[in-house]
Amino acid sequence: MSTTTETITAENVIRLFPDVNPALAGVHKVPGDDRDLAGYDEEQIRLMDEVCIVLDVNDVPIGSASKKVCHLMKNINEGLLHRAFSVFLFDSNNRLLLQQRASEKITFPDMWTNTCCSHPLGIPGETGSELSEAVQGVRRAAQRKLDQELGIPAKQVPLDKFQFLTRIHYMAPSDGKWGEHEIDYILIIKADVDHKANPNEVRDAKYVKQDELKTMFQDDGLKFTPWFKLICNTMLFEWWDHLDSGLDKYTNETQIRRM
Repeated sequence: MSTTTETITAENVIRLFPDVNPALAGVHKVPGDDRDLAGYDEEQIRLMDEVCIVLDVNDVPIGSASKKVCHLMKNINEGLLHRAFSVFLFDSNNRLLLQQRASEKITFPDMWTNTCCSHPLGIPGETGSELSEAVQGVRRAAQRKLDQELGIPAKQVPLDKFQFLTRIHYMAPSDGKWGEHEIDYILIIKADVDHKANPNEVRDAKYVKQDELKTMFQDDGLKFTPWFKLICNTMLFEWWDHLDSGLDKYTNETQIRRM
């Protein structure tokens, strides 16, 4: 997935990426005159200060870096990798809540995707080296972002209702400058929720049935995030068929799927 011949480790990450902090928590302030971010939405630039968890290829945290540093293709092409999550929220009628990313988004603007996709941060409660700790961290991050992006109250999405299925390791460019290189934790939750989109994050949101989503994929006028397409093309519809019976056999997978 990387063009570099040197595997990223805790021992060499600082030499290869001077902007990475060997500590998980830290301040990674984006300069106000940052040329990479010139012309983008002010709130989205502010969010580029958020501290992502930098990983080795086995999902072991080895430091932290700003969201900006983690999403620049020049770093991704050298192997910089971070932790992420993708939430698939279904209602009691087994419809999946989709969102269309806002035009203001710096990466993958205007694309349709799953309910919520973001990153646990290098802050207390969202980190973790052992899988069980990491899963609980991404559950907390998912609850936080569902509120921030879609206005879904935390009480409607309790932490213990998020089911962890698996992790996928993938890389995808957004354009020539930005992209993703993540180990992405897949969470499913079934809940009837109230939602009100944050327009700076979400352009549109709607529930779909399986056949409606498949019809959307056939529409050349619609664009979808690469991680969402990867998950749909490999696993999603099988999970969807087992939401009410047999989903347990797909949960808590320990092996990372390399996509």
